Amino acid sequence: MLIPTIPIGIRAFMPSSLVQSHAAEQFSAEQTTTEQPVTFEQPALQRVSRQLEKAPAKEIVRWALDAYASQICVGTSFTDTVLVHLVTSVDPDVEVLFLDTGFHFSETLQTMKAAQARYRLNLNVVRPPSDAPDLWSAGSEACCAARKVDGLRHAMADNGYQAWFSGLRRADSEQRSKTPIVGTDSRGVVKVNPLANWSDQDVADYVAANDLVVNPLLAQGYSSVGCWPCTEAHDDGGRGGRWAGTAKTECGLHLD
Repeated sequence: MLIPTIPIGIRAFMPSSLVQSHAAEQFSAEQTTTEQPVTFEQPALQRVSRQLEKAPAKEIVRWALDAYASQICVGTSFTDTVLVHLVTSVDPDVEVLFLDTGFHFSETLQTMKAAQARYRLNLNVVRPPSDAPDLWSAGSEACCAARKVDGLRHAMADNGYQAWFSGLRRADSEQRSKTPIVGTDSRGVVKVNPLANWSDQDVADYVAANDLVVNPLLAQGYSSVGCWPCTEAHDDGGRGGRWAGTAKTECGLHLD
């Protein structure tokens, strides 16, 4: 499958009709040509997202790495290592960001250590300031904002990242059902979701085929793993155990 790219300095993707007649400006899954990050406006991101809708996840990863070079990172919660494995199999040096909120399950931290040992990750563990608000003193919204959203924002700004890989999937929840392949987060930063159209079975098959490290809580009735004060076992294949009994469904990292 050929996926179009564009010369540096042009801020929109060419229409597919032009792509077909400009082979010199195409790249395949085995080729990368852009040496510097490319800036895309929102309409262009929407177009490329549609163009990548049927592309294999690894081709989506290659497109993003080519487009953003060293200015893209991976965000992970270590519920599993599907996204981490997928991206680092293409670029082993890409930085992996883990937001250590101070309230993760011990199993999650064990998963992080196991992944680091097996995959030799370029891992950046991002921790909040010592006086960051917590659940009990300020409530879940302020806690998530300080310990997750602000952590990601500062880590990306400090390292000059223009984009990040997310493990969002449409199958996660109704709220995530329209997740694009390429979009932006609430801060306007480009977010690439290579697994957006993967089913639960696709994830299970990839884990099995690659013998991946997974969080042991998945085998203990947790279908989604966050911070321990706000996560309960809820083996429904979705996110029902997150902030159970409240209207809250997202920490803020993935709100539009």
